[in-house]
Amino acid sequence: MKRTLKKKLKKGVFYLILLFIILFVFRIFYGYTEYPNAIAQSNTFFEEIGSSRVNYASKKYKMKSNNTNNSQNVINVDQKYEKIATVNTKSSEFEKEKGLLDKEIKRQEAIIQFEQNSGNKGNRRLQLLIGVQPEKFDSLYVSLSKIGKVQSKEITKKDKTNEYKQLNAKKESLLKIRISLIELKSKGGKIQEYIDLENRILSIEEELQGLGVQLGNYDEENEFCTIKFSLIEGVENKIGLMHRIKVALDWTISTYMQLIIILFFITGFVYLALLILDKLNLFKSIIKNLNS
Repeated sequence: MKRTLKKKLKKGVFYLILLFIILFVFRIFYGYTEYPNAIAQSNTFFEEIGSSRVNYASKKYKMKSNNTNNSQNVINVDQKYEKIATVNTKSSEFEKEKGLLDKEIKRQEAIIQFEQNSGNKGNRRLQLLIGVQPEKFDSLYVSLSKIGKVQSKEITKKDKTNEYKQLNAKKESLLKIRISLIELKSKGGKIQEYIDLENRILSIEEELQGLGVQLGNYDEENEFCTIKFSLIEGVENKIGLMHRIKVALDWTISTYMQLIIILFFITGFVYLALLILDKLNLFKSIIKNLNS
């Protein structure tokens, strides 16, 4: 009996130690995956200005499709898409890196569509929204990734072909309605009806102007891809191993104690519930009902 109890005790202690080690290792690895606050702030900034300026590009290619006669047809596809790269960098040589950035943007014939400078010397921040021709996108992205020390970067591409077709379809529909309303004006009628027609035509023309602006973003001469670039001044703070171990131990001990307390209360609650059920002889009655 004593040996069995001793084995169970050793097994319980082993699992408790294993839980502590798992929590500690998890916190150590999690510490290496955390991003600096500056990067989170940069992403927030880009989200705020992202809707204020959009760039679209197009790509023409051919697709083969099979007919019912097993012959192949070639379909010309004109894809409209939005391609965005985000590059967040940090540097202790802010002026030097900024000069390299300006030279690279000029060399690639890109344009700065939005710029924000903030902070005092030693803690400056430069954030740019850059429009670049689709064929020069990859080259500029690689060049900007070499400026400063890259903290994070990514590229996303979204198909916009359906949206472009929907805008064109809406434009055609509004043009037809506008022509019909203008024809109605020539048929005469009451003054109020004439005024209502004029107001409706004016409303349609305003919608057409808005659609014209949206469709203008898709024109070949306006075709650009987007690079969101941020340069943050400051020396990268390298966290030492001992500091990481200390932080991980503090978190592990705190979390471990909370789990033990929760486990203790759950075990105590279950024990009391079973004790009450046993005192009320509910187990015996349940067993009797099952046997009968």
